[in-house]
Amino acid sequence: MKTLNIGMIGYGFMGRTHSNAYSNVNHFFDLQYQPVLKAICARNEERATAFANQWGYESVETDWRKLIERDDIDAIDICTPNNLHRDIAIAAAEAGKMILCEKPLARSVAEGEEMCQAIEKAGVPNTVWYNYRRVPAVTLAKQLVDEGRLGRVFHYRANFLQDWTISTDLPQGGEALWRLDVEAAGSGVTGDLLAHCIDTAIWINGPITSVTAMTETFVKERTHNLTGKVEKVGIDDACAFLARFANGSLAIFESTRYARGHKALYTFEINGEKASLAWDLHDLHRLQVFDHGDDSLIRGWHNVHVSDGDQPYMDKWWVPGLQIGYEHSFIHQVADFLKSLESGTPCGPTFRDAQATQIVCEAVLNSAKSGQWVNI
Repeated sequence: MKTLNIGMIGYGFMGRTHSNAYSNVNHFFDLQYQPVLKAICARNEERATAFANQWGYESVETDWRKLIERDDIDAIDICTPNNLHRDIAIAAAEAGKMILCEKPLARSVAEGEEMCQAIEKAGVPNTVWYNYRRVPAVTLAKQLVDEGRLGRVFHYRANFLQDWTISTDLPQGGEALWRLDVEAAGSGVTGDLLAHCIDTAIWINGPITSVTAMTETFVKERTHNLTGKVEKVGIDDACAFLARFANGSLAIFESTRYARGHKALYTFEINGEKASLAWDLHDLHRLQVFDHGDDSLIRGWHNVHVSDGDQPYMDKWWVPGLQIGYEHSFIHQVADFLKSLESGTPCGPTFRDAQATQIVCEAVLNSAKSGQWVNI
C-alpha cells in the first residue's frame, strides 16, 4: 500500500466532503494507494486546528505557499473561493504536486488556460471535482447513451434551482458569502450551478457548439461584508440559455437562486429516437427510463433503482436495494483518482476537460451581454 499525503487548502463545506472521501475510500475500494490527511491549510489557525482535530489531519498551515513547499505533501486539494484557484494551482504544478481542484476551474477562460498550461507543462496528475458524474445513476445514464440505447439524441435539458439569496438584506462577500462577490466568484449561478449541468451534459452528450443566453441580477446592490459599504452586485442571480451540441441535438439550461421552494433541484432529461432518460438529484438513486422498444401494452416511464452490483460503483457498497448518498460521489472520485495513479491514465474531468466547461460558461455570459448567439 502506497501512501498519498494530502494537503488541503480550505475547510468549508467542500473541505468536509473531500475529507470524508479520503477517510473512507480504502474501506470500500481495493486500491494500491491510501490517502493520508497530512495537513489542512487556512488563514484562521484556531478554526483550522479545530477542523484538523475533528477530521484527523496531522498538521496545520496558515499559508498555502508554505504548504506547497513541504516535501511531505504529495497532492494539493484546492477548496478555496474561485479567485485563489489560479495562483494555488500554478504554484502547486510548478512544485510537482498532484492537484485536485474544486469547480469551477477558474473565474475566466484566461485564468483556466494558464492553469491548464501549467499542469500540462509539469505533467502532474490532476482532476476537478465535478462530483455529479460519479452519482451511480448519472454514470449509468452515460453508459446507456454510449451503448447507443437512445439512438440519435434530439434534446438535452437541465436545470439547477435554489432560493437562498432572495432576501434583499443578505450581504455579499466574506467567508460565507463569497459566491455573491464577483471578484471572488467570477460569476453567479453560471459558474456555481450551471457549470455542473454543463460538465455533465458535455460528458454524456458531447461538445456544445453555440449558445444564446439571458441573465438577471434581481438585487442590484448589497452591503459588502469586508468593506461594510453598499456595493453593486456583479454576479448573475439567474441564467437561462439555449445551446446546440456537435451531434445536432438542442438544449435548454436554466439556473437561478430565486426559485422559492427549491434548495438544490438539479435535474436533466435526454430525449433520443429510441429512448429517453431523466434524473433528479432529490431522488439521486433512481434513473427514469422510457424505452420505445418495450411492448406497447407496458410501454411507459419506469424507475431504475440503481443499487445492484452490476450497476456503476454499487458492487462496492451494500446489498441491492440499499442506497448511498451525495457524499459517496466524492468517495467515487477519490477512488477513480487513485486508480488513475495506478494505471497512469488521466482522471476526468481533468483541468483541460474543466476548461471546456469554463469556455461554455464564458460564452453564456458573453451572449447574455450581447444578446447574440455565440459560437464555441
